[in-house]
Amino acid sequence: MKLTAFSLILSALLATTAHAERVIVIMKDQQTFKAANMAYKTNGAYSLKGSGIKASSLSSVDGKVEQSLENLNTLIVNAKDDVEISKLQADPAVAYVEKEVFHEAPRPVAGWLSAPAPTTTTVPGPKTPWGILAVKAPQAWGVSNQGQGARVLVLDTGIDFNHPSLKANFEKGQDFTGDSSGDDITDHVGHGTHVSGTIAGVMDAQGFTGVAPKAKLLMGRVCSEQGCSNVAIASGINWGITQKVDVISMSLGGAWSTPAERDAVSKADKAGITVVAASGNDGTNKVSYPAALPSVIAVGAVDNTSKKADFSQYGPELAVVAPGVDVVSSVPQGTGRESSVSLTVGQKTAVVPSATFQGAREVLNGETNTLVDCGLGKPEDFTGKDVKGKYALISRGDIAFGDKIKNAIAAGATGAIIYNNAPGLLQGSLTSDGSTLPAAVFMVEQTVGQQLVAALKSKVAVSATVKTVATDYASFQGTSMATPHVAGVAALIKATNKKLTGAQVKAILKQTATALGPNSNNEYGSGLVNAEAAVNAAKQAN
Repeated sequence: MKLTAFSLILSALLATTAHAERVIVIMKDQQTFKAANMAYKTNGAYSLKGSGIKASSLSSVDGKVEQSLENLNTLIVNAKDDVEISKLQADPAVAYVEKEVFHEAPRPVAGWLSAPAPTTTTVPGPKTPWGILAVKAPQAWGVSNQGQGARVLVLDTGIDFNHPSLKANFEKGQDFTGDSSGDDITDHVGHGTHVSGTIAGVMDAQGFTGVAPKAKLLMGRVCSEQGCSNVAIASGINWGITQKVDVISMSLGGAWSTPAERDAVSKADKAGITVVAASGNDGTNKVSYPAALPSVIAVGAVDNTSKKADFSQYGPELAVVAPGVDVVSSVPQGTGRESSVSLTVGQKTAVVPSATFQGAREVLNGETNTLVDCGLGKPEDFTGKDVKGKYALISRGDIAFGDKIKNAIAAGATGAIIYNNAPGLLQGSLTSDGSTLPAAVFMVEQTVGQQLVAALKSKVAVSATVKTVATDYASFQGTSMATPHVAGVAALIKATNKKLTGAQVKAILKQTATALGPNSNNEYGSGLVNAEAAVNAAKQAN
């Protein structure tokens, strides 16, 4: 469908109404809707004015029917102005009219993508993501045949359907954002591709896999970089009902929902579809929408120790939790970034575990440089140090990563190796506005950094060879990443027992979850989703 161009003004934090008068018209008169729907099916998009639809004043409205959502008894109309919208509202055949509004676009709490680097060799998928094991997906594959026969519709930012981990399982997609004629589902954000990989990524030789590696994926692009509109969400759900999918996964939402969105979710539930949605990333005791709706399975996030993620929203509506921290999955090809660091101390060289930083200069061709110990990276730590053209070795702590690197740059350093002040690694950010600092920056583990400091104090020469590696995978975190784990388990359940309703799937997920706590405020819902127990329960259910 070709949509009329319109402009948007979207706050970074709040949804707003679009300038163009694009509205959702939910009909209460079935006869009038059938007449309007028939005209749409016959002619495609058409003008209401003079359309001749009887028993209604619709034909007097100066507006264009852009879509007909037959499962929702709803028309998407581009009305000329508020006067024409008033005519629609006054029509006795109309239940209500809802202007197009936008929810904030979904983004991970942490994790980032870079511009594709097609000329750089990509590395293969990492080993099995920890979340797949945590939800006991492999133990459920025997009973569920890895999800074969189940179909999951992802409503998100689009998908890279040629991704090696997704291509074999991708079935079809449609764009509901209005940014194309309906066939462009390109993922410009990376969020939808990441979610899809967790649900039904194909199992590869390196161990990467989704929860349901033989389920089929459909993509409804309902979110652009500007946000996710109620029109797009309702249209996407309507398409899911038409396609008779088993599961709809929505890693999106906000503090409220519109009547049209609630109506669409309700009709999906009545059609037997299991709907799964993210609880939200504000860390508050209020579950976001649509997750908070009664028929939806609201999903919160935990880390790899089964502790609630600080950002995970919770409340009475929370059903279960799933892995949502440091979740590795597919991203548009060439946009993921991994790091390679080898250290030479004296005559010995070793490759060490490392991590990259958002906002750092990329080193796609690799480079080697001398290290200089610069303490915590404060301005005084560079006094008397010759770091010009070299790499600063800096400890994490006291001041922000970005400030450390700015101080290093001011002293003449071209890069830095930051070592952690606690066990493990983390992916940090150097800038908050998406800009890039002119320094290559990598993190190594605490013990490695301490050994380097000791060597430098002993006057032993230390150098680092670093490289930024373009990949097809990335680590994100958020309840957006937890949700597809549960959607994948729901797919395994439906593959095991197609007769189950959405309410039955929700009940099974809650009854079979592994309890976590303390849980006095329902921070964990019924607990960590357990695929093995869930499919066994589904097999026994009537």
